[in-house]
Amino acid sequence: MKKASTPRAAKPRPATPRSATPRPAKAHAAKPRTATGKRASPDVLEEAERAAREGVRERAEEGHRKAGRTPPTQRAEPPLRSKGATRVVDESIRDYPAVTEDEKLLALPDRHAPAPDFTRTDPWRVMRIMGEFIEGFDTLSAVRRGVTIFGSARTGPDDPQYRAAVEVGRLLAEAGFDVITGAGPGIMEAGNKGAKDGGGHSVGCNIELPFEQGSNPYVDTLVNFRYFFVRKTMFIKYSVAFIIFPGGFGTLDELFEAVTLIQTGKMYQFPVVLFGRHYWAGLVRWLQTRVLQEGKISPGDLDLMILTDDPREAVDAVVSAYAAQQQRAEEREDAARPRRE
Repeated sequence: MKKASTPRAAKPRPATPRSATPRPAKAHAAKPRTATGKRASPDVLEEAERAAREGVRERAEEGHRKAGRTPPTQRAEPPLRSKGATRVVDESIRDYPAVTEDEKLLALPDRHAPAPDFTRTDPWRVMRIMGEFIEGFDTLSAVRRGVTIFGSARTGPDDPQYRAAVEVGRLLAEAGFDVITGAGPGIMEAGNKGAKDGGGHSVGCNIELPFEQGSNPYVDTLVNFRYFFVRKTMFIKYSVAFIIFPGGFGTLDELFEAVTLIQTGKMYQFPVVLFGRHYWAGLVRWLQTRVLQEGKISPGDLDLMILTDDPREAVDAVVSAYAAQQQRAEEREDAARPRRE
C-alpha cells in the first residue's frame, strides 16, 4: 500500500519590518468621490456637466409650461428681444463648438493653434464687454429703488412660494420700489407679475444660455446679457436689497456674493432676505455648526441674512433698510460739505 506523500515544510522567510516594505495601496483608494459617492473621473465629470446643462434647460421649460406657455426652445419662430445679447452668431468673435459668450471668454487658448486675428482675441472681447456694461447702465439708469427677487425657474403658479413672490412683488411696487428679476419663468415671473399687479415698474435682466431661456410676459424693461458677471453687476448696482426665494446654484451664487460684498464693506444697509425658513434651515444650520464653529466666519456674519415666511415682513425689512441707507447717505453728504464760517 502506497503511503500518502507528506508536503514539505516551507522554508521560513526572514522577518521584514513592516516599515521597510509598505503595503501597496489599492488602486481605487486614492480616487476622490463626487458628492453623490461616485468615483470621480474625467468621464464622470463630463457626464455630470452634460446632465447639469440639460437640467437647467428642463427647469426653465417646466417653469414656462406651468405658467401655460410654450417654452422658447419649442417655438417655431425665434423670440423677440428688446435689448442686449441675441442668438445671431457673430462669426467675427465666436468659433464652434463654443456656445455662449461666457464660455468663449472662459475657454483656455489653444497652444497649438496659429495666432488668431485681433477680432477673435480677448482684447477685442473686452470692447464687447465694455459695450454691454454701457448698455446696461444706460437702460437701467432710471432705476432708483430696485429690489431684486431671486428663485427657482421651475416654480409654478400653483406653488405657495410662487404666490408669495407675487405678493412680495406687489407690496414692493406699492411701497415705491422697482422689482428686478432674471426675467425667466418661476419665481422670477412671480416677482415681475406682482410688480405689475401693484402698478410698479418691472425689470428683467436675461442671460444668454446654451438654450433659449426666454423672458416672462410681465417685464416692462428687458435687458439681455451675454456675460454673467456683467448681469450680476447690474443686480447689485441697481438694487437696494435682495429677496431670495428657494432656488438652485444660481440663487445660491447671488446669495453668497451679496453677503460677501456686505461682509467686506462694499455695501451698507443692504438686506438679504431668505424667504422660506424650512427651505433655508439646513443651510443656516450648516453655517452655524460647521463654518462658524471652525472659525471660517464670525458670529455676526450670520446676522447679515434675514429669514421670514411672511411677504409683509420681507418688504418691511427692505423699507426700513432703505430709510437707513438714505439717512447714511445724507450724513455722508453733510460730512463732505465744507463748513461755513
